[in-house]
Amino acid sequence: MNNLNYNEKGLIPAIVQDEDTGDVLMLGYMNEESLRRTLASGEVWFFSRSRQELWHKGATSGNKLKLVSISKDCEDNSLLVKAHPVGPTCHTGRKSCFYRDLDGFEKKKS
Repeated sequence: MNNLNYNEKGLIPAIVQDEDTGDVLMLGYMNEESLRRTLASGEVWFFSRSRQELWHKGATSGNKLKLVSISKDCEDNSLLVKAHPVGPTCHTGRKSCFYRDLDGFEKKKS
């Protein structure tokens, strides 16, 4: 945890992937404390850039992310969080936050 390269605001991007399907669910940001809480609790925590506070994913919605593993990239400046989602991950009620193409249209399911 000490060897991570956090940005100037003390944050590191964390990509969340569904352990079972491989789907990318969301991108959040972690600071040292949210990473520490994630590892200790087994549920994923982030740092909310808009609210400037720790955010326990699913604390109000119940749609939590159960931690499976965390890996760091080759430059120690981003994380890959593998998890088991409990309910939809996106605040819109969708499984993933990545449900639209660049034009804003919903992606077709294959």
